[in-house]
Amino acid sequence: MKRKLIMLSTLLLITIGAFAQKDRIKEAQSLYEKGKSQEALTILNKTEYLILNASDEDKSDYYFLKGNVLKDLAGKNIDAANNFTLASQAYQDVFLYENESGKFKFTIKANLALKEMKSNLVNGAMTDFNAGKFKESAEKSYKVYLFDKKDTLNLFNAASSSVNAKDFDSAIRYYEQLKKINFSGKGVLYYATNKKTKEEDMFVSPKAREAAIQQGVYEKPRTESVPSKKIEINNNLAYSYLEKKDYSKAEMIYNYVLELNPNYIDAYINLAYLKLQQKKDLSDEIAALGTTPAEMKKYDKLSAVKDDVTRSAIPYLKKVLTIEPKNSEATKTLLGVYRSLDMTKEYNALKGSM
Repeated sequence: MKRKLIMLSTLLLITIGAFAQKDRIKEAQSLYEKGKSQEALTILNKTEYLILNASDEDKSDYYFLKGNVLKDLAGKNIDAANNFTLASQAYQDVFLYENESGKFKFTIKANLALKEMKSNLVNGAMTDFNAGKFKESAEKSYKVYLFDKKDTLNLFNAASSSVNAKDFDSAIRYYEQLKKINFSGKGVLYYATNKKTKEEDMFVSPKAREAAIQQGVYEKPRTESVPSKKIEINNNLAYSYLEKKDYSKAEMIYNYVLELNPNYIDAYINLAYLKLQQKKDLSDEIAALGTTPAEMKKYDKLSAVKDDVTRSAIPYLKKVLTIEPKNSEATKTLLGVYRSLDMTKEYNALKGSM
């Protein structure tokens, strides 16, 4: 009899929990429909522990609503990148529990919501970039990449935005990932003009574009070749390492860029800048020395190294002027190098050629 009472009590508790859980979901649904998504999310988060013992169908109801709430918050640009990730996870839970139950109540809607959310986040990243909000743009682009790793252009956009945001740690991480997956960015884009809106839209393949044209919705097909971004990726990666003062890695990657394109002026200028940064670091170290015999000896040694490093920038700058004789940046920098090394003859010759 005692065992029956325990079982009955347990069943009663589960039933009460189920009713409480459904009431909470209804309350959250009502708040969501009134546009109060933050309040709805608070209720859903407090209710989640009740869902653990719920049926797969009830779990599907819960996670679909939670996905919608988080999607709404992301759409309002409230912690957009993070809420996008959490919404994606909630919709993935919908797929999981509906597969287990065999009742596909929200699967199609959840899939459409994910596609819409991805599109909105991509557009949000572009808007942030154009507004100069590079850090926010990078975060959104990277979140989209994590959601769909086949769309590697978002990883490239995250890396580019990180450089603009001067977040060189993230830039290095993203560019190294791009190199690891052998991303080049080279490809072909397929466009056609929408007859109604008069705007160009991009298609995933020529077949998809042709089908849209045959339906009478599109016209004026146009194909565009996209060049490889391999040089840009490595050049920006080298620059990021340079800004982090990892000179050996930066120099190695700049030299690789020159293997890809021996006439790439930016790489030569940045290699010269790298040497001059090393010179600056040595100058700072020298300036911090005292006047003890040991320090004076170190002074002479570091001064010689500093001059050698400064001199090593000259070939890069001269190469730039061979490729582009009127390059003002290279000319100005080379004049400064000649002056610092007391190379009067070379300084006057370059000054006279201007």
